[in-house]
Amino acid sequence: MATPPTTSSATPAAKPLWRRLLPLFVLGGLFVGFFAAGLDRFVSLEALQAHRADLQGFVAAHAVVAVLIYMAVYALMVAASLPGATLFTVTGGLLFGSLLGTAYTVVAATIGATVIFLIARSAFGDALRQKAGRRVERLLDGFRDNAFSYLLVLRLVPLFPFFVVNVAPAFADVRLRVYVLATLIGIVPGTFVYAQVGAGFDSVIASGGSLSLSGVLTPDVVLALAGLALLSLIPVAYKYWKGRRDA
Repeated sequence: MATPPTTSSATPAAKPLWRRLLPLFVLGGLFVGFFAAGLDRFVSLEALQAHRADLQGFVAAHAVVAVLIYMAVYALMVAASLPGATLFTVTGGLLFGSLLGTAYTVVAATIGATVIFLIARSAFGDALRQKAGRRVERLLDGFRDNAFSYLLVLRLVPLFPFFVVNVAPAFADVRLRVYVLATLIGIVPGTFVYAQVGAGFDSVIASGGSLSLSGVLTPDVVLALAGLALLSLIPVAYKYWKGRRDA
C-alpha cells in the first residue's frame, strides 16, 4: 500500500536575532559616530548664522539637490535619534520658506520615524507580545482600537520625546498605515511653527539682532496645539460613550 505524500506544515523560520538587531546596531553606530566625529558642534544657532549665506547660495544654485540632501539628512537624524531636529526644522524654514520648509520636513521626519518604527517592530515586537500578560494585552488592545487618535495627540503635543513616540506604537502592533498617517498629520502644526521662525531669521539678522529659539512655544501656541489634541480625542470619547450606552 502506497504511503500518501505528506504535506509540510512548517512555517518559514524567523529571522535570526542578529539579523533583526543589525539595523539597530547600524543606527547606534551612527549615533556614536556623530559625536565621535564632533559633528554636534555644527548643531547650533551660531553655526547656522555663520554658514547661512553659503547654505542659501547652495540652495539658489542647486535647488533640487539641496532639497534631497536636506530631506535625506533629516530622515537619517530622526531614524538614528540624532540631536538637532528642531534646529534643522528652523533651517528648513530659513532655506525654503515656511510652507515648503514645513512640507519637506514633515515628509522627511515621517520617513525617518517610520524606519525606526519598522526596525523596532521587527526586532522586539514578537518577543514583547509573547511575554506580555493579559493586563498588558488589554492595554495594548485599547491602544490599537484608538491608535490614530492616541498617536495624533502624542504628535501634536510634545508630552514625550519624539523617539519614544516613534517606537512605542511598534510594541502595540499598530498598523503601519495608521502610524504613518497619524505621524504625517500630527507633526504639521509644530513643524510649521519652527519653520516660520526660521523663515523670519533673515530679517532678524538684517536688523542686527541675535538668533534665539527661546519663547517659540508661547502659551498661545501651546494652547492651540492642546486644542488640536483635544479635538483628535473626540472619536475616542464618542466610542467610549457609545459603548457605555449600548452596554
